[in-house]
Amino acid sequence: MCAQLRLRPLEVTDEPQARQAHQELALDGFEFLPDLRQDEGWLEYLARLERHRRGLDLPDRWVPATFLVAEAEGQVVGRVSIRHELNEFLMAVGGHVGYGVRPAFRRRGYATQMLRQSLVIAGSIGIQDVLLTCDDDNVASASTIQKCGGVLEEAAPRPGGTQGKRRYWIHTRTLR
Repeated sequence: MCAQLRLRPLEVTDEPQARQAHQELALDGFEFLPDLRQDEGWLEYLARLERHRRGLDLPDRWVPATFLVAEAEGQVVGRVSIRHELNEFLMAVGGHVGYGVRPAFRRRGYATQMLRQSLVIAGSIGIQDVLLTCDDDNVASASTIQKCGGVLEEAAPRPGGTQGKRRYWIHTRTLR
């Protein structure tokens, strides 16, 4: 069983751990810190994440999203992005919630805790039906989604790619 986990916004003091996590997950092709720019200071990055949460200064094809890190026993173990709405790409591929766990903290139940807390947050901002997607061969993510009540809608080919996607729905109103 994993330690108690909490989701929270990135803080100034998180920079070393967050940058390390960004490097670790880049090896898996996953962006821990979305749209991190090499020439950008940390405080500037944090301010930009807050603007994105509020729907301001969004890059093309992005939607408002809440970015939170998952902390357990003083360690940043993962992160979540809770997208407030879906565009065409997110409807097909990304879903409402994206999450990632640092390699050293995997297989401890953190992903399940992160997703459960994300679903409560999604419900609190008015998202009643949460779409979650994962690669067809990502057994760990599919299992996490199912543990949190995900109902498989379909497994479909990914537009423009070869890897299939699984699409799950979770109704947040049943979480209360």
